[in-house]
Amino acid sequence: MTSDTDWLSLVPRSVRAAPADLLAVVVVAVLTCGAVTLPGVRDTPLRVVLGLPFVLFVPGYAVIAALFPESGPSVAASGDADAADRTGIDGIERVALSFGTSIALVSALGLLLNFTPWGLRLVPIVVAIGLLTVAAAVVGSRRRAALPESERFGVAVRSSLPNDPNPFSSGSRTDAAFAVVLVLCLAVAVGVGGYMVAAPGSGESFSEIYVLTGNQSGDLAAEDYPTELTAGEPTSLTVAVGNHEGAATDYVVVSQLQRVRVANNTTTVLEREALTRYRPSVEANATWRTEHAVTPTMTGDRLRLTYLLYEGSAPAEPTAANAYQSVHLWVNVTAPDSASS
Repeated sequence: MTSDTDWLSLVPRSVRAAPADLLAVVVVAVLTCGAVTLPGVRDTPLRVVLGLPFVLFVPGYAVIAALFPESGPSVAASGDADAADRTGIDGIERVALSFGTSIALVSALGLLLNFTPWGLRLVPIVVAIGLLTVAAAVVGSRRRAALPESERFGVAVRSSLPNDPNPFSSGSRTDAAFAVVLVLCLAVAVGVGGYMVAAPGSGESFSEIYVLTGNQSGDLAAEDYPTELTAGEPTSLTVAVGNHEGAATDYVVVSQLQRVRVANNTTTVLEREALTRYRPSVEANATWRTEHAVTPTMTGDRLRLTYLLYEGSAPAEPTAANAYQSVHLWVNVTAPDSASS
């Protein structure tokens, strides 16, 4: 008759010997990455339920486990005379530090990603947090294994059951299962509670359009916009559309040069010059950019260079009033002869 533990031989020994709590944080990291990237799952509340503990607790717990593999001095009550001299931390301190460390780590990763080609987007930051969590869990598991068993930190329920460094062995199979379920239940409970408080209804969705220009260092920035243009001569600007609708969206971007009259806090468009149209399709939580060579023919002072954003399609007569979003710059356009003189 085949033993009920024969299937465990298929699991790598390093995994079988890993602490249950660190296995649990790795499982949460993997599930969260799947919930964010898999079609049919990424648009469900499961992404938020797993995402909150993944961001607020899991990476910090893994890093704290790597930094403090030793059990805390609180175990002195169990009769360990050397416990009071240990440098480890107890369970309450570990949980509190995990939350604070997670917030600091996620903020730092977001800042670093902002200066990379991937940018500060959902998938890159989830992958970065997941890789950090797995790496820290591996380091924490190895550091615990290097300590005497009596000094290792472990999930509290394991102290009352037979000592066994292999949580999947026949002697501690129930212990390991209970530890994993306990940690996962706590993570899901935190996620559900946070989701109910922070997102009782559907999350806010929106799109944005903005204009950028190159600064002195050659980077794109929302500053130092050109104000003096020459009719018939191109001036380069970068138009960007950010999609925060939660799904891939088709847009229409309409650019116009407008002659306007402002009186009594009312702006009236007297004349419009159509410049160009773009029809980008932007993935969820992504940003589309394009370079626009503005080449006006209309001349005058205080003209309004306007970009109108529409979802799906644009009306026959696009205006700021019927646009989903809009942005504009004030420019002066002179005739070529006037500019040369």
